[in-house]
Amino acid sequence: MNIKTNPKSKSEGYLRVIPTIQNDWEKLKDSMVELSQIPAILFSGEKDTKHIFSIDNQLIYVLGLGNEPEYKSTENAFRRIISQHKSLISKGISLEFPSEFPTHLIEPALVGLQLGVYNLGFYKKDQAKNSNDPKVEVHYDQKGIKSLVDRAQKIAQAKMEAFKLVDLPPNKITPENLGSWAKNAGKKYGFETKVFEPKKAKSEGLEAFLTVGRGSAKEPRFIIMEYKGPKSQFHLGLVGKGVTFDTGGLNIKTQGMHHMKSDMGGAAAVLATIQLVSDLKLPITLTAIVPAVENAIDKDAYLPSEVIGSHAGLSIEVIDTDAEGRLILADGLSYLVQNYKPEQVINLATLTGSSIGTFGYECAALFSNDGGLSHGLQQAGEAVGEKSWPLPLWDSYGKEMDSEIADIKNYHGKPFAGAITAAKFLQAFIHEHSSWAHLDIAGVAFGDSEFAKTKSGTAYGVSLLLRYIEDQL
Repeated sequence: MNIKTNPKSKSEGYLRVIPTIQNDWEKLKDSMVELSQIPAILFSGEKDTKHIFSIDNQLIYVLGLGNEPEYKSTENAFRRIISQHKSLISKGISLEFPSEFPTHLIEPALVGLQLGVYNLGFYKKDQAKNSNDPKVEVHYDQKGIKSLVDRAQKIAQAKMEAFKLVDLPPNKITPENLGSWAKNAGKKYGFETKVFEPKKAKSEGLEAFLTVGRGSAKEPRFIIMEYKGPKSQFHLGLVGKGVTFDTGGLNIKTQGMHHMKSDMGGAAAVLATIQLVSDLKLPITLTAIVPAVENAIDKDAYLPSEVIGSHAGLSIEVIDTDAEGRLILADGLSYLVQNYKPEQVINLATLTGSSIGTFGYECAALFSNDGGLSHGLQQAGEAVGEKSWPLPLWDSYGKEMDSEIADIKNYHGKPFAGAITAAKFLQAFIHEHSSWAHLDIAGVAFGDSEFAKTKSGTAYGVSLLLRYIEDQL
């Protein structure tokens, strides 16, 4: 999106967008003659309201944000401008922030405005005709607006990458394609990328990862990305579940399979985050791993009751081939901790329906063996509208994963505590790392929204991780 800041003159024919906080509305009306005649019965600045009118052939869009608007509600309010009102924009948008507009809301406003251009019609014949990426000019008389615009553009670009990675179909987003994405992004944004093909993965002992990919014609890829920022202040490790499509394997899914292109929502968040951190040149070291596989079925597919190996050296009894995400994460976590030794480790995964059963579609399930890390992630998520809530990691839950024949089993097979027992399985592969968190994002990475007619990606985790990282600096 082409955005200019504080141009010398306002462009004619642009849609004028004027946001307001409810408590500031009367003051704003007094200061702008074109707003002075709007009656209170039509508009008062309440949350999620707007008033559109024309004066002297100039179309004006007044946006109400309510009192004390939050990051996410502000982002969504601005996203609606382009997403839901394309017909109002003929030449461009003139975004006019009043002088008293809170500076901390500029970022979500600018991010949301840019997200409004995103749509799902990737393969529609008339996609080019329906696309709308208008010119934008931003008017704000406070200092630093240019740097705020630059930052918001980088955040919006990363979030739209996360949208796209989840929303594109599984014949386009394959493990190989994710590996190519990581290599190309590394060259563009300045991080190093290594991609292990099956032969290399086998020599590295990534047996659980390779087992899941056995049944697919699409070869798995184990993706490692390293960003080393200027004057790095700490080392964070990320792992994202990258199941590009999940049939369930031989324990085949019986419903909702067409949504399983979204089973790499954790990978999308991690890939977009390393892009963003590199683009912003943050002073940290970030190592990110995405084990990318397709869980499919053929004569080589792994079987329930198999005993398989793992990078950590633990043998795993396979109870359910649809509990595959934890198997690839186990190797990802083990490889990260043993080879890169980050100070903190966070993994994100669309892991269990149990987390949805607990929290619905409101927040992620959070597990951590470090109270400070857990609290930090919660606070960061609350600040940007990507909520999480902690669940316990008590040892008694770990006993549910005991196996008679192997060191551990991948599923306890009982209709309770599914998200917790999955987390306990992952914990067995972190080599007793003292600062680890697992975010089960099954209910928040892909879902219904006002911005699409079908379920779509949310980019959950990108803003959360950015805020958490910057809170540590």
